Amino acid sequence: MTVELIMAMVALLLLLGVVASKASDRLGVPALLLFLAVGMVAGTEGLGGIPFDDKQATQTLGVVALAFILFAGGLDTAWRQVKGVMWRGVSLSTLGVAATAGVTGALAAPLLGLGWREGFLLGAIMSSTDAAAVFSVLRSKGVSLKGSTRPLLELESGSNDPMAVFLTMAALQLVRQPDGPLFDLLWLFVQQMALGAAGGYILGLGAVQIINRVKLETEGLYPVLTLALVLLIFGATAVANGNGFLAVYIAGIVVGNSDFIHKRSLVRFHDGLAWLMQVTMFVALGLLVFPSHLGPVAVNGLLVALILMFVARPLGVFASLLFAKMATRQKVLISWVGLRGAVPIVLATYPAVAGVANAELYFNVVFFVVLASVLIQGTTIALAARWLGLEAPAAKKREYPLEYVSRGRSRNDLVEIEIPADSPVSGRQVVDLRLPGNALIVLLSRGDDFVVPRGATRVQGGDMMLVLADPESAEKVRRLVGAPQ
Repeated sequence: MTVELIMAMVALLLLLGVVASKASDRLGVPALLLFLAVGMVAGTEGLGGIPFDDKQATQTLGVVALAFILFAGGLDTAWRQVKGVMWRGVSLSTLGVAATAGVTGALAAPLLGLGWREGFLLGAIMSSTDAAAVFSVLRSKGVSLKGSTRPLLELESGSNDPMAVFLTMAALQLVRQPDGPLFDLLWLFVQQMALGAAGGYILGLGAVQIINRVKLETEGLYPVLTLALVLLIFGATAVANGNGFLAVYIAGIVVGNSDFIHKRSLVRFHDGLAWLMQVTMFVALGLLVFPSHLGPVAVNGLLVALILMFVARPLGVFASLLFAKMATRQKVLISWVGLRGAVPIVLATYPAVAGVANAELYFNVVFFVVLASVLIQGTTIALAARWLGLEAPAAKKREYPLEYVSRGRSRNDLVEIEIPADSPVSGRQVVDLRLPGNALIVLLSRGDDFVVPRGATRVQGGDMMLVLADPESAEKVRRLVGAPQ
């Protein structure tokens, strides 16, 4: 196979993945399902006939892709939104994941003729969730979630993958060394999470300093710099026996909530890179699947999926949120939107690479469970949110005809502030608003139009102001117009 043909085939698969993403919005199903379908159709038993059965290469690709996806997720996480649900999110992503893995393994092992160690390995592989798939479905239907449900799910999604990876590695060690001391695994957990969290925070702060101080002459080199920093954060933490996945996620949060040069363009770059990684990873996983191998595990796979959806996930959620002041209906919705995504399929390659028994069974069952989860839960999320009274209209994202590039040392930024319909300043002229000295209204978004404000321009309820200000001045403007914080 020539290099030119390989390039053409890769390009075609990526294009099909992009088209599938567009189709997922119209059909209201997670893009994950269509990405996997593209890979399966192009695979050995599909129309494309592309021979691919390299689980080691797929695992390596999945690890690299997941590192960039988690960093981008951290960049997009607003600390002011998630700090109120921090402990609930941590509980969900640790205790909840562990409980889900344990219950799934205990109930699935007898069905598949596995021992408890092998059952726990299967449960650990399937223990993490994919909130990105949830929000893509909600966005396609113009639906959001009320209250703290959305930030809690976002935080859980970003922080539960490291726990799932650790549990999978620990379960593999139990399977390969049945007589090994359990205390070693407990110490390994503490070490991995502590070093991962500390490494992510410290290296994240260092990354901000490097970006602001390096003073590159060419703007195009900044994405290369941040790409190298992500790989360095993951690699250095992993070499130090920390959890690299947790490190890049926390580093992403630290970087994303700091001021640094070319922030908007770099956030967009990593968002695009995360999408590229998702498409590449999902298509590769689809190529790895042999559809004819799924038939023999269909019945047991469906039973395992039902156990996960209706027993293990709800028990994990309610147990980890036992002391949280949350309505039962919120916990029910969080239980239902625990979609399985690409991470379980990537983790399902670990047994094969490690050379343990039943590796093919793990992969096929996990793949079937992911498909069942996406088809059953993914298509009913909006209905469940509506039935539980937690549905909220999705906020329409405005695209402004201008952009502000921070120079890193400036604390000013462009912020959106909506003027409520009953605002006390509605109908006043801009000159009479008595804005803070360090705040400037740059643009008004009114309906589908934009207004360049002058002193005599009257603001109206429902206007969206684009304000250039530092955080303190922006907060004063919010209070002035009666906008929520």
